[in-house]
Amino acid sequence: MPALDFSLQIASNSADLPSNAQFKRWVRAALRVDTSVTIRIVDEAEGRQLNADYRGKDYATNVLTFPLTEVPVLMGDIVICAPVVAAESVAQHKPLLAHYAHMTVHGVLHLHGYDHEVDAQAELMEAMEVAILHRLGFANPYAESSLT
Repeated sequence: MPALDFSLQIASNSADLPSNAQFKRWVRAALRVDTSVTIRIVDEAEGRQLNADYRGKDYATNVLTFPLTEVPVLMGDIVICAPVVAAESVAQHKPLLAHYAHMTVHGVLHLHGYDHEVDAQAELMEAMEVAILHRLGFANPYAESSLT
């Protein structure tokens, strides 16, 4: 099992946030190599500012990933916007905990270099997410029943 150096920063007033242990378990499930990662949970203002600064998009998004280096270990930051994740879980009829797990796994896979900009890459990334989440006991986040 790859080594993990993990830290969690809570910069959000949102209720019902997963625990440090839950985030760490989800990160560990998606690791491929030794990794040092910080997850920062933010509110909408910080999420919007980061998305504007780094992606040129003027809205808060669910998850942003910032890879820093691959040597000597994979290092990076994952930012999860709590209000966006909460709103999406309601709109998509998903349990909040399951959506946080999905966003965490999604962010870790981005950290590992996976992307979803090209259809073939998106299919691979989604298949990996589904398999990892299944091992963690969560339903397929892309299944129609979880999106209606």
